[in-house]
This record gives sequence, C-alpha cells and structure tokens, in this order.
Amino acid sequence: MNIGFIGLGKLGLPVALAVESKGHTVCGYDISENVKSIIDAKKIPYKEIWAQEHLDRSKIEFTSISEVVKKSDIIFVPIQTPHDPLYEGITKIPNKRVDFNYEYLIKGMKSLSEEIEKQKISKIVIIISTVLPGTIRREIKPLLGPHTKLCYNPFFIAMGTTMKDFMFPEFVLFGVDDPEAADTAEKFYKTIHRSPFFKTTIENAELIKVTYNTYISTKIGFINTVMEMCHHLPNTNVDDVTNGLRLASKRIISDAYLTGGMGDGGGCHPRDNIALSWLAKKFNLSTDWFENIMMQREKQSEWLSDLVLENLVNKKIFILGKSFKPETNILTGSPSILLLNLLKEKNKEIEINSYDPFVDKEEPKFDKATYFIGTKHEIFRNYSFPDGSIVIDPFRYIINKNKSVRLISIGNNLE
Repeated sequence: MNIGFIGLGKLGLPVALAVESKGHTVCGYDISENVKSIIDAKKIPYKEIWAQEHLDRSKIEFTSISEVVKKSDIIFVPIQTPHDPLYEGITKIPNKRVDFNYEYLIKGMKSLSEEIEKQKISKIVIIISTVLPGTIRREIKPLLGPHTKLCYNPFFIAMGTTMKDFMFPEFVLFGVDDPEAADTAEKFYKTIHRSPFFKTTIENAELIKVTYNTYISTKIGFINTVMEMCHHLPNTNVDDVTNGLRLASKRIISDAYLTGGMGDGGGCHPRDNIALSWLAKKFNLSTDWFENIMMQREKQSEWLSDLVLENLVNKKIFILGKSFKPETNILTGSPSILLLNLLKEKNKEIEINSYDPFVDKEEPKFDKATYFIGTKHEIFRNYSFPDGSIVIDPFRYIINKNKSVRLISIGNNLE
C-alpha cells in the first residue's frame, strides 16, 4: 500500500521506517526543515533502536502535503499535542492544571483536509496524537470535509523503542468514525503483525490511551512507595517483595513497571497525568486520582533529595544520568533532572554536577563526593568511584568493590 505521514518527528519517522520495512511505499511531510535534513543526510540525532539501520537504506520521500494526499491510500497524522513545559515533570508541579495544546494538530488537520477537498478524492486519515476524551469530536471533526475518512489510532510506544513497539504491540487501539476506513486500516495492520485489533468509539479510544499511560504511572508510584518503606523497615528488600508480587499473574497481571527506582518520565506519562487531573477537576470528580499519582512522584523525588543532602560528602554531588530511561539520550520528563532541580532549590551553597554518557560529549573529572544514580545506564554498574565517596543507588544494581566507598542501595535493608 501507499502510506503517507503528516509529521515525521521522533514518533512519525520511526513508524514510517517500520511501515516501509514491511514493503509499503512511504512518503511524508513535516513543517520542520530539520526533519528533511535528517532524511536527506540519513542521520538520526536521537537514540532509537533499529531506526538508523533502516534509514540508511530507506527510500522514504519527503514531499509536500499535496503530494502526500495524491500518493497515499492511508495518511497517518502523528502531530504533536504538547503540554506546557511547566508540566513536563522536571520541576515542581504548578497549582494550576491545563489540557494539552492542540494548536499544531488543529492547524495540521485543517490544512490536510483542505487539500483533500481540493483534490476531491476520499482519503483515510488516521490521527495518532494523544488527546483527552472528547477532543477529536469537538476540535477536529468540525474542520473536516466529506472526503476525509477519519480514524483515531493512538500508539502505545516508548521513545527509544518506537519501531519495535509499533511492529510488536500488545494490541492496536482503533477509534472508529468511518467503518469502511477502519476495515481498510485493519487489513493494513495485518501486513505489519498479528496482534489484536480493538475497534471502539473514538471517545473510548481517547480515554483508553491516556488511562493506559496513567495506569503505568500508578504502578511505578505504588512500587516506589514500597521501595521507600523497605528503606526504613529492617530485613526487607523491595526486589524480593516485587518478585513475590510478580507471581500473582492473575490479579496483578504483569510484572512490567513493577521495579522500585526513580519516578516515571518521558514525553507521555507525567503530562498525561496532569491533563487527566485537569479533566477530573473540570468534571468535579469525587477523587482526583491523577493528582495523587503526580504528587507521589514529586514527593518521592523530594525524599530522595533529602536523602542525598543527609549523606553529603565534601559539599559535592554528582548525579549520574540525565535521560528519562536507560540507554537513550531523551531528557523529556526526566526524574533525574527533577531531582537535580530540587537539590539546587534546597541548597544553593553546594556544588551539584550531572553527567550522562548518552547526552554529554565529555566525561567530567570525578572526585570525592556524593554520587546519585539518576538513570540506570549499564555503564554505571561497574564505575570506579573515588575513595571516601558515598554512592546512592535507587536501582540496587551498582557493584562496589571499593571498601572505602559507602554504597546505599535504596530499598534493600537485608541484614
């Protein structure tokens, strides 16, 4: 099939490469000239497994909206719906709650639909952007002409593993507005994988997407609270606790995201909780569950900052890791950066440094200090820390062979 993309950023381009790898012809457009440069130079500047090797041999055509409409059977729209930077998750949460910013999606869909009507050819248009329930019908549907056959298909992907997550999903979530368009899309997906194709209303799909993300945040927040308990309780280890819970596969369901460590991050989880908190307040729900999730994340980071300051060595702190998860250079929503900002806010007289091998070009000179493992990069596991230092490890994975270095494995109190 001929597949088009309106938006070839960090989500759109890896998915386009995945679609192309299954034998489809792909073209796309993006408002950013930087994206065109990436495709022309065949060099992806961010960490995304499989993407670079596929881009090396890719024949994706970067073209105009007009040409995308003309050449495509299905057009995917992965246009960003960003949140205000204040809600990214690297600083304290403001008291006010806000919805996502739909400005870019509205503008992009308006331009796309106008071009489709100009060409007077019916086209299947699949929005994959994250939105709150009711947004598509309220903000997007009124903009569309009769030749735009709308579908809503948000992806369950993680930055850094976008291609893998798209090609091997748990299921495909599909909000149906036009049944024939949905049937065509289902046939397309059968060329990609054999995962279940779940059709529902657009509103249900909108809600499933954001609650999926926030349920992950719930698991992370819950198990990190258990980790904090284990840090105080004698003869406990959070990993033993989670290994026991993982056996409850019928009720707890999955062991994914059930390991104590740092709070969740990335471009989805913190912002989705904030947006749903805004919606909870709008509807005056009896309980704002999502507010509680985000406050747990923030309060845990506050507790970690206090723990660092209680174990201060030489008035110096090194936070190792800046990215929001291991083996990537993406900083969006990083709990490690939140910790850094909290420490700077609490004590302006101490020296605070941070280093990430996937972000920084040069490794700093390390000396006697307090070290905190902010991101679970494998490279840190066997680091040689200076004599007299304290290393605080919320992931319990550091191997310390230097007896003059004190290792604090958070959540491990086994005698």
